[in-house]
Amino acid sequence: MVWVIVAVLVIVSFLLSIVLPLWASPASAEPVVYVVTVEDTIEPGLAKHIQRAYADAEKAGAAWVILEIDTLGGRIDAAMEIRDTIMAARIPTAAFVVHRALSAGALIALAGQKVIMDPASTIGAAEPRVFSLSGQQPADEKLISAWKEEMATTARAHGRDPQIAAAMVDPDLEILGVIEKGKLLTLEAAKAQELGIADHLGKSREEVLQYLGVGGAQLVEFEISPAEKLARWLTNPLISAILLTLGLGGIILELFTMGWGVPGTVGIISLVLFFGSSVVAGLAGWETILLFAIGLVLLLVEILVIPGFGVAGLAGLGAMGVSIFLASETPQQALTTMAIALVGAIVLIIVGVRLMGTSNLWSKLILRTRQESQEGYQAPALQLEKYLGQIGITITQLRPSGAVEIDGNRIDVVTEGDYIARGVKVQVVKVEGTRVVVRPVDKED
Repeated sequence: MVWVIVAVLVIVSFLLSIVLPLWASPASAEPVVYVVTVEDTIEPGLAKHIQRAYADAEKAGAAWVILEIDTLGGRIDAAMEIRDTIMAARIPTAAFVVHRALSAGALIALAGQKVIMDPASTIGAAEPRVFSLSGQQPADEKLISAWKEEMATTARAHGRDPQIAAAMVDPDLEILGVIEKGKLLTLEAAKAQELGIADHLGKSREEVLQYLGVGGAQLVEFEISPAEKLARWLTNPLISAILLTLGLGGIILELFTMGWGVPGTVGIISLVLFFGSSVVAGLAGWETILLFAIGLVLLLVEILVIPGFGVAGLAGLGAMGVSIFLASETPQQALTTMAIALVGAIVLIIVGVRLMGTSNLWSKLILRTRQESQEGYQAPALQLEKYLGQIGITITQLRPSGAVEIDGNRIDVVTEGDYIARGVKVQVVKVEGTRVVVRPVDKED
């Protein structure tokens, strides 16, 4: 009897091992589809985000990646980086144009194996433009030619008409019945489908899934993290210029004050945000921050330690300038940011120094009381008047304060505003209480 029970249990266990996986298979067989939003400005931070999305989708064995596009464009290099990610992925991509896929967004849409457009959406107008201090301007012929070929090659890779894609970039290109010379091509959804640029029209994500044959798919929305959102906002050209202004102005203002205060703290925080956001957004690496720090240290050494302005100062300015270039999206933006920051920092320093002299808050932070002899204050009797007219040797640099040695005695002195190096012969020309003023002795004397 016992053997019968054991045999039955073995048979039941064997059957369950076969049936249970089959029973659970419908749920596990649901395809996984990743949805990634492509909106606002196309920039390197978004390119890095999309790279992470595709890497995650491939690990999850996703059936499709859907890019929901609504953008007016952005940086060409970032768009090409996204295009390369899409083309190299082992997972097919469906570009769903929700509202607009203009400029750099058009290249991203054309990179998808399938292009689905909302009936009210548009695609095209991809003429490259560059930014300068005078505003936006059309790119030069070399850049237009290269960008046109990128658009045409991407369209051709998925069986779309490369001439249609090229006409979105080059206003000199004429296509009979489609676009006349002198105009950029922008297509509304129905026309895009007619010309073979769009494969399907759909109003919702559900329609897109049905068209792709994955109606019951498990959706994974790969969203931008809060840190990435903050980084994308901070790398905006205007915001980055403000951060750099506050950073440089705050550090320089701190040199005018004793100890450490609000200007230096604001300056450090602003510089951390400026460079940190560039690192998070993928614009620069940690070596950029190190380069700026080295430049700042060299500049401070030049100002506080080494007399005059020489190699250390120039090297410091150069290192800081290069680091700002590396942390900026384009050379044009770097120049614009530095120009705005330089002017802004100068204004901030002038205003800050003036406020230091008039602000009630500043008055509370520093001692303004003057101890006048008319009010009964008397300086300690140090008998410094006896040094008037005597000659000594500087034992420290005078910037303008320092120390000299006279008759074997160390005396704290100040100059008349000049810098005097160590080991220079000086003469006491004035004594006012504890204030001893010296000037260099002429070699002829």
